[in-house]
This record gives sequence, structure tokens and C-alpha cells, in this order.
Amino acid sequence: MTLYLGCPVWSFKGWVGNFYPKGTPSKDFLREYAKRLNANEGNTTFYAIPAPQTIVSWIEQTPETFKFCLKIPKAISHHGKLKAYIDRAAEFVNVMRPLASRLGPMFLQLPPSYSPALMPDLTAFLSAFPADVRLGVEVRHLDWFEDGHRNALNKLLADHNMARVVIDTRPIRNLAGDERLKGSTYESLLEARERKPNVPVFEEVTADFTFLRFIGHPEMEQNQIWMNEWIPKLVDQLTSGMEAFVFCHSPDNLLAPYIAKEFHSQLSSRIKIAPLPWDDLETPSEPYQPTLF
Repeated sequence: MTLYLGCPVWSFKGWVGNFYPKGTPSKDFLREYAKRLNANEGNTTFYAIPAPQTIVSWIEQTPETFKFCLKIPKAISHHGKLKAYIDRAAEFVNVMRPLASRLGPMFLQLPPSYSPALMPDLTAFLSAFPADVRLGVEVRHLDWFEDGHRNALNKLLADHNMARVVIDTRPIRNLAGDERLKGSTYESLLEARERKPNVPVFEEVTADFTFLRFIGHPEMEQNQIWMNEWIPKLVDQLTSGMEAFVFCHSPDNLLAPYIAKEFHSQLSSRIKIAPLPWDDLETPSEPYQPTLF
């Protein structure tokens, strides 16, 4: 029963002076991040495969218990049929193997164009994926959420002990009076809402771990209704012995670490879970508290 919490990035200058200590140089961002959270979504590998020395640096800056949940490169996931890239996926896994205990579940995000018509292709790819490395799969074509296709995908994932990644964008779609955002600090909220997929949210359990991507609103209270829904589900999963990976986003990233900390606070008030590394800091960072208007 382990809860892993994190954000999509660690190299974010906007966290200096709030999440990171004032004056933190960029070369120390990952080290400071790992002092507070115990996992990272690893979006950087979607765009480029890191050099071996970069991986060594990641190892040096994080404890053995930290998890990198690395996204499969888009050169594999977003270039047509997956079957053509089975060997390349295996090469990517091998490049990341030096992370050893730090290597968490990898993350295959499929484009909106990848429909259930490609189920045989997906089946071939997942069957060939290295069995000793855990994988989560996120689908975005809406047909995957219809009962027949949804059930077929769930069975395929369960057969391989792979998680169905859940992306919850409801917090950034639930603000009354969107027009008031125009010209405000959070006009980016409107842009983020358009970029993120508006797909149904189901509780899908197809593996011995779960993988939730929570796209939070930049005002904490706007997230509470959806967190109230997720907390009991995560409690049930954790108490049943599963691992849970929860990655928190916000449109401008500033609040993302504090959304993660709020998840931990609410879960730890209900069940006994390990403290976040953040809790052990002698002088915890002051939370960033944005105002909408």
C-alpha cells in the first residue's frame, strides 16, 4: 500500500520562492522537488530521450524510493500504428533501465485519432511490451469510452496487468462565468481547457496499481468537489494493497504541488500512509495562494 504523488514537471522557475526555496538554481530543481514529493510524471521523455549522463544525474538527485513515471516518446505513440515501433519501445525501456528501483510505471498516451479500430495493433504492442516494466495506457478517442470498447480495452489491460490511465479535467471545466477570466491572470485556464481532452471519467481498475492524472483548477476550493469523489476511491484501492500514482496539474503549474499535498493530507486523515518527504522539512515552503480576480 503505497501512494505516489507528483507533478508533470520539476524544472519550473515559477516554484522558486514558494515550492522551492528562494534562490534555488535550476540545476537543483530535481533535488528540491524530491525533498517534497515522491514521484514525477516524466513528461520530458515524450519529446526527447535523455542522455545516459542525464539519467545518472536523476539518480544522484533522488532517493531510491522516488519514482519516475516516464511517458513513452511521441515518436512511438503518435506516428500511426504502434506495431511498427515495438523494437523502438523496447530500446526506450532499456535506456531507462539504469533507474532501477526509481523506474515507476511507464505511461503510453495515445492520440485522439487512435480509435478502437486499431485494437489489434494495440494488442500486438502491449503483448510485446517488456513484461517486467509496468505500463499505464491513456486513450483519448471517445469511442474507447463506449461500453463494448471500454470493456474490451479493460480486459486487454487486465490480461497484462497494465493500468488504464484516468485523466480528470473536470476541475477546469466547472467554473461559472468563464467570460470573467478574459484578461485576468487565469486566462490560461480557458486555453488549458481547450488543450486537455474532455473525456468521460470512470474508475478503471485493471492492474495492481492505479494511475490518475488530476487537472486541477488554480483556486484550491474549485478542486474540492472532485477531490471528495476521488479520496474514497483511493482509500479503497490503497487499503486493498494496491499502489496509487496520482499526478496533479494546474493550468499554470503554480498550484500543482499544493494540490498533490492536499491529496496527501486528506488521504492521511483517513488511512495510515507514509508521510510525504515534504512533511520532514524543518521549514516547509509556504503555499502559493493565487487569487482569481
